[in-house]
Amino acid sequence: MIITGEASGDLHAAALIKKLKDLDSSLEFCGIGGDKMIAVGFNAIFHIKEMAFLGFIEIIKHLPFIKYVQKRIIDTVNSEKINTIILVDYPGFNLRLAKKLKKLNKKIIYYISPQIWAWGKNRIKKIKKFVDKMIVVFPFEEKIYKEHDIDVVYTGHPLIEHIKNYNFLSREELFEKFNLNKEKEILLLLPGSRKHEIKKIFPETLKASQKLAEEFNLQIVVACADNINENIFYKLSDYKNYKIIKGHTYDLFKYSYFGIIKSGTSTLEAGIFQLPFIVVYATNYLTYLLGRLLVQVENISMVNILLEEKVVEELIQSDMNCSNIYSTSYKILSDKKKYNEIKQKLSLIKSKLGETGAIEKAAKAIYSVLNEA
Repeated sequence: MIITGEASGDLHAAALIKKLKDLDSSLEFCGIGGDKMIAVGFNAIFHIKEMAFLGFIEIIKHLPFIKYVQKRIIDTVNSEKINTIILVDYPGFNLRLAKKLKKLNKKIIYYISPQIWAWGKNRIKKIKKFVDKMIVVFPFEEKIYKEHDIDVVYTGHPLIEHIKNYNFLSREELFEKFNLNKEKEILLLLPGSRKHEIKKIFPETLKASQKLAEEFNLQIVVACADNINENIFYKLSDYKNYKIIKGHTYDLFKYSYFGIIKSGTSTLEAGIFQLPFIVVYATNYLTYLLGRLLVQVENISMVNILLEEKVVEELIQSDMNCSNIYSTSYKILSDKKKYNEIKQKLSLIKSKLGETGAIEKAAKAIYSVLNEA
């Protein structure tokens, strides 16, 4: 069984399933996943589209559904006699599920670690209790888990491989396919893969982007997550002078000039592509306040955490408004030296994510646990 709840988890888990099937074609997979996992033969009991809630308040609102999902998962584990469960990222849900599964004496593997450096010792204690093997993608995570005597394997980050194996369009092909203006560079917006995030983030980023696009002769492109219906964007603003593109995010990272990007995996991807950008994020206010009490890091973007300095600006919660997004972006776009400095610092990201082969290393570590089970 594999459990994930987000678009990035769907990507990583799909690659993992393919590698595991290369090792043993008789393996079958079920659980919670998305279209990419389903495309490689995964049996989805629930789709990640149904799991798109985040934050304390959102979870409270969805509690009856969450309990129903947990019960269905436990029932399936029992009825199908599943011994090993792979949890991929999605820590709020997955760590609660791990506790229930451990009571059934199941083997629990965790791939793509919760951000323990941000959430502190409480999550480490839970992981030590409920997880048999951690498979981590950042070298500093391995160090933390070893210090707490937790069985850990460091593989490097799968994004390096995903990007290396991606079949890129040329700039000309991308611009032609989506009828983009060849005379203008792209201002790229990534407002998230959950409806409630998009509702908070997109209107403000779009308002700021209108002004930036006019002043710097740019065209606005919104990269739409696979699980999101494009109509949500049109309903959130009367301004319609932008393109929505789905399924070509890596092409957009490669050929864009500047990005306004929601905090998450996308910021790391933008960093790998050396795309200068700013980070934006907003959620329910009570969720934010509780998060500030619990989270123990100064920066939320993985790019800044990895580079150990604030290379990309972060506009969070009330700071994430049209005026700030505009002025912060303007300072970068109007200063070629500053723009190139960000680009140069982002070039260091790739070297901090390990070599290719991360997915195969993860699959082999998991397969060895399957054979013990």
